[in-house]
Amino acid sequence: MLNAIWLFFFISAFLAACVQLALGDVTIFTTLVTALFDMAKLAFDISLGLVGVLCFWMGILKIGEAAGLIHWLSRCLSPLFRRLMPDVPSNHPAFGHISMNLAANMLGLDNAATPVGIKAMKSLQSINPSQDTASNAQILFLVLNTSAVTLFPVTIIMYRLQQGAVAPAEIFVPILIATAASTLAGLTAVAWCQGLKLWDRVIGMYAGGAALLLGGFIFMLARLPSDQLSTLSTLIGNGALFSLIIAFMVSASIKRVNVYEHFIEGAKEGFNIALTILPYLLAMLVAIGVFRASGLMDFTVAGLRWVFEALHMNTAFVDALPTALMKPLSGSGSRALMLELMHSQGVDSFAAKVAATIQGSTETTFYVLAVYFGAVGIQKIRHALACGLVADAAGIITAIAVGYWFFG
Repeated sequence: MLNAIWLFFFISAFLAACVQLALGDVTIFTTLVTALFDMAKLAFDISLGLVGVLCFWMGILKIGEAAGLIHWLSRCLSPLFRRLMPDVPSNHPAFGHISMNLAANMLGLDNAATPVGIKAMKSLQSINPSQDTASNAQILFLVLNTSAVTLFPVTIIMYRLQQGAVAPAEIFVPILIATAASTLAGLTAVAWCQGLKLWDRVIGMYAGGAALLLGGFIFMLARLPSDQLSTLSTLIGNGALFSLIIAFMVSASIKRVNVYEHFIEGAKEGFNIALTILPYLLAMLVAIGVFRASGLMDFTVAGLRWVFEALHMNTAFVDALPTALMKPLSGSGSRALMLELMHSQGVDSFAAKVAATIQGSTETTFYVLAVYFGAVGIQKIRHALACGLVADAAGIITAIAVGYWFFG
């Protein structure tokens, strides 16, 4: 699957460039080659930036494992994951790592979520019978990761604040609704492909409890002024993160674990993972870069606008579609498109608000796929990408619909 996708990006970009050359654009291949080298540099910069983060968090996780907290967390969620991941043994450490990854995503802590997610993927790989092929559990985890509910979209709120939005946090509830829809769609798609029964009583209990907590959380935060909401989001997210680090260290110390030595051991593992990721990330980013530079993205958006106009639909959302189409491919690319739209049409324009909601609705599917599967050497991804894109589509469509509801 990755082979076909990679070839498609390059070949379609080449054909599009040939057409533009025939139409008189003699600089198009220069543009493609420039994009190629720019993305290669970006891949290296991202991997280099991940080294320190990965080393630190892998060290902290090693302390948590020695303290027994990862095992405790896995036992708490084992009844749920046994039904969602029946191939994983009960109380396996992977359940604890998965739980921490999803919690970090919910808090908007991307820097913490990636190392923990890689650790979870490596734990699942240790029981994978086919080392080059994604297991059912790995696919489910990846899709949940790319579509995980974000309770604190701090980054997007801060971008809107910097651009002078009247109410920077007004996209908070729309993002929460959109990301919840993407998670539900992704989970349903994986369940259908893998034959999982989502109507199980235990799954219903966990889902019902999560829904009550989420609903209460929305009710509480939706009543706060936007400036207080942004401050509270930042405080809770960073406070929870540092408290977790201290809890790991104190628990390990109580059990007379050598905290420093375990940290160093885990940090060494993080360095090796960062080196493993680079080739996979490089391959994906250069392909996305030439696809975008070829103009195919702009051509697709123009075609969609024509279709929606022909159907006599309200096309106010079409200006936000570049962000939507770029989101599964490149997080930095979709972020740049969102900021450009805020600048050109105004941060409080309808299209800019929809773009911000789309930006927070899902993770970057191709990036997560390249990093997580690349870290463990997975080459055959099976239905992982299809289910991830189903989640992306659900999040994007919901973001547009909610945009009309809240801002239209």
